[in-house]
Amino acid sequence: MADIDTVTALKAEVKKLNAKATQAKMDLHDLSEELPTNWERILDVARTAHDAHAALIAARQSLADAQAATS
Repeated sequence: MADIDTVTALKAEVKKLNAKATQAKMDLHDLSEELPTNWERILDVARTAHDAHAALIAARQSLADAQAATS
């Protein structure tokens, strides 16, 4: 059973990862508006956005699991 401190820590982690994912999304959007300038960065920026969102989804699942365990 997860305790309140674990849930609180996971909520903070989700908040931090959400901010990173949002920034990565905006970076990808900004790059798309500049194309064809900086086209060489497409894969790097897209990978960063993908990884940020994957981490966010995993953290959200961990939080949901922890919250379910405390119920």
